Amino acid sequence: MELAYYSDYAVRLVNSEEPARGKDRLTTVEAVRELFGDNGSAARRAGDADVTRFRSVRARLRAVFEAADESDETRAVDLLNALLLEFPVSPQVAGHDFRDDDGRPLWHMHLADHPSNATAGYAAIAAMGLAFHLTEYGVDRLGLCEAPPCRNAYLDTSTNRSRRYCSDRCATRANVAAYRARKRLEADRSARTGRAADHTQRSAASGER
Repeated sequence: MELAYYSDYAVRLVNSEEPARGKDRLTTVEAVRELFGDNGSAARRAGDADVTRFRSVRARLRAVFEAADESDETRAVDLLNALLLEFPVSPQVAGHDFRDDDGRPLWHMHLADHPSNATAGYAAIAAMGLAFHLTEYGVDRLGLCEAPPCRNAYLDTSTNRSRRYCSDRCATRANVAAYRARKRLEADRSARTGRAADHTQRSAASGER
């Protein structure tokens, strides 16, 4: 089962909005279709009504990531189960157009959705992909970027569960901010030490007189 491929549907949708920055890229049918990536046939089903529907599913998926980020495993699972119940899929064995060296199909598990609209199809795949990732790696592998004000969603696939940022850009920005904060703290401590030394010297000089 292509876990990374399917779970990425959820991440792409959640990250189409940056609430802390007041940005929302999900405003047109074209933006909805872009979320499907190379799944052109599914993207073509999208219509104007799907913009609002996608936003609703996005809020529910973000709530799953928020619960996981707050270490509330039960709530994260309950929220995800509600999505799975509302947007079901059927696992199927598929070969598509891929062949091995002998010309035989490269059989693999595929998630077949049976949607009444584009949103239902996307939500079904996103929720199932996220469920596979959660059960395979753990709830704590669903994260929200720690570089404020980002808060983009990410899936932690690191070997030591160390991921904290959604991208290298945010990691660099956070590291630079932390470095500057340390330098400011060091400068402040140095200034306080200098002032204390001056005070001690003045007090000593005053006592000698």
